[in-house]
Amino acid sequence: MIHTLFAMGLLVSLQAQTADTTVYVAVEEMPRFPGCEMLDTTAAVKAQCASQALLSFMYSNIRYPQQAQQEGIEGTVVLSFVVEPDSTISNLSVRKDIGGGCGVEAMRVASQMNNIGVRWSPGKKGGKSVRTQFNLPIRFKIEEPLPYNLVNGDTIYIQFDEALAFSGGPDSLSNYLNRRLRYPASVQDTCIVGQLEVDVLVHPNKTVRILNITDYNDLGFDFWYEAVAATTSTYGKWKPAVYEGRQVPASFTLNMAFTPDTESCQSTVDRYNKAMALANEGAQLFNDEKQEEGLAKMSEAVTMFPDDANLLILRGQAYLDMNRMEEACMDLSKARDITLLDWYDNLLPFICRPQEDTGANK
Repeated sequence: MIHTLFAMGLLVSLQAQTADTTVYVAVEEMPRFPGCEMLDTTAAVKAQCASQALLSFMYSNIRYPQQAQQEGIEGTVVLSFVVEPDSTISNLSVRKDIGGGCGVEAMRVASQMNNIGVRWSPGKKGGKSVRTQFNLPIRFKIEEPLPYNLVNGDTIYIQFDEALAFSGGPDSLSNYLNRRLRYPASVQDTCIVGQLEVDVLVHPNKTVRILNITDYNDLGFDFWYEAVAATTSTYGKWKPAVYEGRQVPASFTLNMAFTPDTESCQSTVDRYNKAMALANEGAQLFNDEKQEEGLAKMSEAVTMFPDDANLLILRGQAYLDMNRMEEACMDLSKARDITLLDWYDNLLPFICRPQEDTGANK
């Protein structure tokens, strides 16, 4: 009996070691999204039903990226992933992107499947469940949107006949903030540099309310206090947005840069300005399809200020566009820890998942 059990255990071990890890791109029965398996019909009808259910899931959860809408970007994003024998998906990536954040948004929605318990019917080869590659085209088409968004109970208009504007225009706003924004005296000798973004809601009666503060450099409370003081002091200095002949509430993002003006900190300020210039130059090169040159400029900027979330997000997005997931994971995860922004929360588990080096049977 002991020898028999040992032999059985050895057989199971050998079978586990020789499990088929090939990723197939074509099998007798392709994977199917759940919801149609109980139908008493043919595999072809189930496949058609599953395809409709999958697209319904994706389109019900996708939010058209604002950048893509503003730039009029439409087209088809193609996702690629592996449906595993255990009915989960893995190796999620963008095979074709159209820009404007559409690829990232499609990945965000697809990445939720495992977390919310979506379990596929895996592909079959020779009657056995196998790892199967699945390509999913997602069509992005701009439809007539509502003129406003609802954010935490606030109605915020995004379409206008006349946009929200600071009295006197952008230069006046910049000059006003430069005069009003103070570098905290308590940290003057630290030479800390960085940026805050303050999202402000301006009502038709010209009152202002802060919606959110994003700290890209972990500057802390002293800097937040000064940013809040500068923002609230703009009360009464705005020209409210106008939609269909009436004034409406709208939001505006104030970018506030903090740089010390002491002589001992001048070298730090110069280095910071150089890093920002390098990042902008790198982004332009990347957009001009000179990806490696652009990435090198971004990396030089990150080396100079490794804890600047703006720089990390810029380079992380570039890595993501190049499908270099490990580097994207490092940059975006670190930026998330610094800023507490939740832009990539649903996507990070897939970006940061170890990438498998597998062959494909065509």
